[in-house]
Amino acid sequence: MAVSKGLVIFVLLYISTQGAAITASVFSTTSRSTTLRWSKFPGANSYLVTVHEKSSSDVVAFAQFGANTVMGTVNSLYPNTVYEFTIEALDSSQQRLDVIVVESTTAPPLMEPIQKVKPKDSESLIVEFNLVTGAIHYIIRIQSSGGFYREDTVYSSPAEISSLSPYTEYTLSMMAVNDGGRNQPSPSVTGKTVLPPLELSASSPSNDSIVVSWDLIDNAVQYTLIMYQVASNNTIEQNTTSTNLTISGLEAGRLYIIMGYGWDPEQRQGEGSSYINQTTRPPMPVSIHVSVVVSDEAALSVSWEFNQEVYGHIEYHVMSDQKHTCNSTSSYCILSPVGCGEMHTIQVTASNEAGPGYPSSPFNFITFPCPPESLAVVESVEANCTMSWDMVPYADSYTAYIKIGDGSEETCNTTGNNCTFHCQCGYTHLLSVFAFNDAGPSPQGPVINHTTLPCCPEDVFVSLVSTETLEITWTASMGADLYETRAADNSEVILCNDTAPVCALSDLSCDSPYSVVVTPCNDISGCNRACQYHTKDTAPCMPMNMQLHHKNSSCVTVSWTANNRAANYSVSAVGADGIHTCMSSGSSCDITDLPCGSIYEVTTIATSAAGQSLPSYSETLETEPCCPVSLTVDQATQAMSILSWSHAKGAYSFMASLTSPRGDARCHTQDHHCLMGCITCGTNYTVTMEVYSHSGYSVNCTYEGFSSSACCPSGVRLYKMAGNSLRVHWRTTGGGHHYVAEMLGSNNYTCVSAGENSCEVPNVQCGEVYHIVVSPLTTDGSKVSFCPQRLYSVTCLGSDVGTVLYRGKRSVDEQMPSVI
Repeated sequence: MAVSKGLVIFVLLYISTQGAAITASVFSTTSRSTTLRWSKFPGANSYLVTVHEKSSSDVVAFAQFGANTVMGTVNSLYPNTVYEFTIEALDSSQQRLDVIVVESTTAPPLMEPIQKVKPKDSESLIVEFNLVTGAIHYIIRIQSSGGFYREDTVYSSPAEISSLSPYTEYTLSMMAVNDGGRNQPSPSVTGKTVLPPLELSASSPSNDSIVVSWDLIDNAVQYTLIMYQVASNNTIEQNTTSTNLTISGLEAGRLYIIMGYGWDPEQRQGEGSSYINQTTRPPMPVSIHVSVVVSDEAALSVSWEFNQEVYGHIEYHVMSDQKHTCNSTSSYCILSPVGCGEMHTIQVTASNEAGPGYPSSPFNFITFPCPPESLAVVESVEANCTMSWDMVPYADSYTAYIKIGDGSEETCNTTGNNCTFHCQCGYTHLLSVFAFNDAGPSPQGPVINHTTLPCCPEDVFVSLVSTETLEITWTASMGADLYETRAADNSEVILCNDTAPVCALSDLSCDSPYSVVVTPCNDISGCNRACQYHTKDTAPCMPMNMQLHHKNSSCVTVSWTANNRAANYSVSAVGADGIHTCMSSGSSCDITDLPCGSIYEVTTIATSAAGQSLPSYSETLETEPCCPVSLTVDQATQAMSILSWSHAKGAYSFMASLTSPRGDARCHTQDHHCLMGCITCGTNYTVTMEVYSHSGYSVNCTYEGFSSSACCPSGVRLYKMAGNSLRVHWRTTGGGHHYVAEMLGSNNYTCVSAGENSCEVPNVQCGEVYHIVVSPLTTDGSKVSFCPQRLYSVTCLGSDVGTVLYRGKRSVDEQMPSVI
């Protein structure tokens, strides 16, 4: 049996005597048994399972299993009871190695058979059963011989089993479910659904009958149909073995409600159909009367006797044999417009939702003459027009009406089919004809609009409003409904149709001469093609393929493709400092005096007598970056110098160089200063700099040369002289430099040497420690500040200078004091 989804397993106790622990779970449970599953324990020879109720410590069952068994079943349990299962792993001497306790509830007790099964409808059964103690819910198992299988969860009795098949026998059994699982199915019972409902459709073929039909239902041996007349006690019930039934002898225009069901071979009534409504067709209209109604147009008013007792919405359809019809929900209807000079045979038919009833008896009626058709106007000679029309039956005479655009009106009476009248150029004429006989005039016939050819517009003005658009304006002309504006050059024709006396012709070819003509038109007489032409040029074409070529740092050559007939070109370079321009009638020009470190947007415009072109596509121009105005070199140590410089417009990075025959130094930076190493003392350097822009343009800059200071002397020694004098001695690198020697202590002493390698300091205070520094002097007389110091102690011998001791960081040879 499968484990219930509601199964809850609790591990109540875990005791482990070794490193690995035994694990266990409940595999399945029934009303009387529980199957457990556990893991193998190392060294276990057998497994002992003991059972007691959770509320008692008394063992109610036990079972022992071999070393290779990991699943076992304990029987003889009670339904719906909570048990604790103790699983012990035992060695060969039956000593416990490990133990685990799990808890589980047995399923409810076996249910009694289902008490009652009855059909609710063709797809549902009602099941009644006895409840059991401890059950959370119940499962009804439904099966059929056709392979249908389903389990439904229910919670009480009676329960409804739905979504079944009509007229099908099912086997049903019950199971109760609690937290532990489900019990065994109860003894099965059978139940059978009834026949499905009829799908009725109905119609009324006449005003006293209804036909009802449905599809054949399998296993049905007979059908019952029940019909109720609304607002009446009349009920009709009929049986049949066919799938349709005609019920006659009904009242016209009444509503009937219909339902039905089938019977199976067991004489069980099937599921009832849905109720449907059907109305019989309405009765035939009587007392037909026809009269003429004359307003804007001729019409026939048809009336009849209205039946107040018919059910529902009734619509009446009136039809003439001249194919005139009208519909109405009241007792009259208008046929409009009627045929003139004709015999009308009229019938009225009542309809409802069931369909049309029988038509009324025919009624004949004769109308007055028709209006003349096929009106036409011909301009026979200048300022004269002739109107003609077709003759119509039953007409004795005709009257023609001519309304002229200036407000005047003319009439013409005749028994023929034409009339001549005066017509002027540029005017609109409204023309109509009426026919007469003893019955009266015909209705309004067709009205035609005849307009003579319009005159050519005056004050035509053609202007260039954009590079490729011409605007044409003129004075409106008499009789013109539409103006056709045409512009043509050697390769294309552009048209513009509008009712306003203005037109814009766009998308013209640039730098082209166009012939422009405005042609007035109207809908009837057409267009006047004899109007004067006007010539206008479009603006020059936009310069293309613009290229920039740097001539030097302040001059750029701009070139382009010049494809205009005759045009001057203006080039503009727009930057932060303003606009720089150049002019040319060819295909290039030079923009000069461009400052360094600048960025410009460059465009070219062509200009001719016709106007100005669109600007060319812009190109970005970048000049060389500027050199820094000032650059200084300061020596930091004997071998390092600091370079600093001023701001340079357009600069992105700098490459500074110090160059000499004795070696070079270089740095590349985005800062405005850098530290130069590997400087040789006493050397003249050439100072240069390369300045780079963001896009890689560069410029070489040269500055005043730089001379590094004289080298600091080496081998500085202090010697005792006569009296209280001392001599400072050093080794030089040559070059005849001046040196200053300083003795710094509580008293400071200085001596200067002009190109020598020693100097004397008189009247020195003995008994002091002095810092000795010997520094070369620069050309301006200042001393170099980075030469090293040496530390000497000067002792006293009586009142004179005694021993001189070197105290600085000294070599091995210098560790011994020197006495002079």
